Amino acid sequence: MTTDRPVHPPVIEVLHVQDCPNYPEALAVVERVRTELGFHAELRTTLIADLAAAERARFPGSPTVRVDGRDVEPGSEPAEVTLACRLYRHEHRLAGQPEERWVREALLRATGRS
Repeated sequence: MTTDRPVHPPVIEVLHVQDCPNYPEALAVVERVRTELGFHAELRTTLIADLAAAERARFPGSPTVRVDGRDVEPGSEPAEVTLACRLYRHEHRLAGQPEERWVREALLRATGRS
């Protein structure tokens, strides 16, 4: 069966501020999931250098992980733009990076495999 949906590799964005202590682990989460799923996804990392850049990117804090422009955190609401660290709401704790399952689900959804 064919679909009219264009097939494109998803774009993963990891946005961060300089010296963000959570950026390396967030990037590692993305890389682990991308490798586990075994398909090509473009990875873009973006340094948010100032408030103007944060406003243009609608940046809710560092790090922010998006797939095809959508935040991977389920139920995340547009937040105030900030250059501060971001905390993700895991089931039983707050953490500085998203859960692997959120990244996996976002990538599967972006490729139509959910």
